[in-house]
Amino acid sequence: MTGMKISKISFTNIRPIYHFFRLDEFDNQVELIPQVPAQLNKGMAEGTIDAGPVSSFEYGRNYKAYDVLPDLSISSHGPVGSIFLFTKRPLAELSEPHIALTDMSATSVNLLRIILQTFEGIHPMYTTMPSNLDVMMSQADGALLIGDDALLASWNNSRYYMYDLGEMWYRHTGMWMTYAVWAVRREAVQKQSALLSRVHHEFLRSKKQGLAELDEVIRQVKEEFGGTESFWKKYYAGHLSYDFTTEHKKGLEYYYACAANLGLLAEPAKVEVWDPNSAQSAV
Repeated sequence: MTGMKISKISFTNIRPIYHFFRLDEFDNQVELIPQVPAQLNKGMAEGTIDAGPVSSFEYGRNYKAYDVLPDLSISSHGPVGSIFLFTKRPLAELSEPHIALTDMSATSVNLLRIILQTFEGIHPMYTTMPSNLDVMMSQADGALLIGDDALLASWNNSRYYMYDLGEMWYRHTGMWMTYAVWAVRREAVQKQSALLSRVHHEFLRSKKQGLAELDEVIRQVKEEFGGTESFWKKYYAGHLSYDFTTEHKKGLEYYYACAANLGLLAEPAKVEVWDPNSAQSAV
């Protein structure tokens, strides 16, 4: 049987889903490829990666080529805790600021554009830069960081105003914001549905164990990254959601509509969720 290449975002926010993933269950039929979101997005678009977590914006850009795997995402219904806009002055005092954008994510970059331009009426000039807060702020009025870079910067921040994009999205919309979905190329659905079904089942099993045994996940994250147990418990259990329900889908499709309205997407993407039962009936 043909193998599958599965992406793995190299951020701490995804650890509860991957920590207990049993790769050895697949007899070398599955390869996990850890990279940052922008690299994984590129691999999915080019077909060098078959499935895994991708930027929600990447799914929206190529939604006709992908399906979404059910019950898996990285989302928040309010503060996300690891996507921050840092500014030198309060946001209300900025009319046409220069904002430095991380080069590591499309979803958060375009979420910021939607929030500032559509909801706040702010029209910045943007520059994309490597994720280094000191360098970014030396050249701009504000900086957007995501993931582990954002976490570290927030822990050490004493100079800048800080805005959580998940909180801002919720304040304006009342909806879920989904930052990453587990997508699969439709070619892989057609050619490897049985293996895909096994992979999806293992992700759901691993997620369940990861959330049930969160202390074990946190222990390893603390060893590698630092932080306190109370911080990580609040981050994983208080901020993040790893599900994908009809309400998640509703919020994500509204994000796509907002993005299309600003010309960030050619059209509002529709979220097509893969049906595991179709794979079982095909076996």
